[in-house]
Amino acid sequence: MSDRPTAAPDFEDESSVLETLNVLLKRWRVVLGLPLVMAVVVLAISFVVPPTFTATTSFVPEMRSEGGLPGGLGALAGQLGISFGSEASQSPRFYAEVSKSRGILDRLLLSRYADPRTGRQAGDSATLLAILRSGGRTGVDSLERGARKVAGQIAVGVDAQTNIVTIKVQSQYPDLAAAVANRLVAYLNDFNTLSRQSQARERRKFTEQRVAAGEQELRDSEEALKRFYQANRSWQQSPQLVFEEGQLRRQVDLRQELYRTLRREYETARIQEVNDTPVITVIDFAGSPQRKSGPTRRLWALAAFVLSGVFAVSWAFSAESLGRARREQDGRYRDLVSTAREVWNVVWPFGTKRKNAQRDF
Repeated sequence: MSDRPTAAPDFEDESSVLETLNVLLKRWRVVLGLPLVMAVVVLAISFVVPPTFTATTSFVPEMRSEGGLPGGLGALAGQLGISFGSEASQSPRFYAEVSKSRGILDRLLLSRYADPRTGRQAGDSATLLAILRSGGRTGVDSLERGARKVAGQIAVGVDAQTNIVTIKVQSQYPDLAAAVANRLVAYLNDFNTLSRQSQARERRKFTEQRVAAGEQELRDSEEALKRFYQANRSWQQSPQLVFEEGQLRRQVDLRQELYRTLRREYETARIQEVNDTPVITVIDFAGSPQRKSGPTRRLWALAAFVLSGVFAVSWAFSAESLGRARREQDGRYRDLVSTAREVWNVVWPFGTKRKNAQRDF
């Protein structure tokens, strides 16, 4: 005989669904009312929160091929995040990190902008640190707090395929957001120019020193050969003198070749000192945003509705389980009540002391 399949699982599924619906319907006021109330409350709060505006600017840094790599391979390596030689200091990710460095942030905070706060006359200016009102016990503490605050208002993104760096600055003042974004790109360009020029300047100074030393060594070698000729007018007749003359002449030839090489390198370094200023090409300057970027009231209300709905459903099932355990006088329920009373007596012992005092009286 074969066993016939039973339909018990279907009945169990239907029973669990009906039980769930029964629990939700019994406490429908909380399950439906709490999410609606919380969504309305959060929506009302969003009208009180000051609006924020986001200014966006984008630029592309100049990528130079170094380390013997062709330009195409150097760009491909930069996209893959691979650096060769000094390419890392020219990659877009490098500028993304520098944009949030303390040097750039402190310079932004100490720079002056048109004050957008109310009660100020047109044309008045104030530092970004004063506008943000970051507080702080001392000047250093205030500057550190301001740096953390402005860093949270700056978002930097890098497109690995196009090497475009996008900077977004948030503020409750649209004109200030645009000014800070454009000023940030300008400071990045200054950092880029100064750092590259300083490197080229150091290379030029080193080459210049080597040219001076090579020139002096060449003169010394030529003077030594000149003194040899003056002291030995018939040097061709002596094998020893011929050998010494050959050594001196080789020294002169070597010093001449070294001096020519250093001179060419020096001229190249001088040209690079002028031309080696890789620039930042700004694609879009930040304009004053006309639409606010936050708060997103619909998203706030939806999040409040969903989260409070989850809490309300969880509370409904928990209350149903506790109610059933209380009606059936389950042992676990008694243990829960006893543990809750012990915890309450530890956290708030005044009620227990008052009851004991009344009992003793």
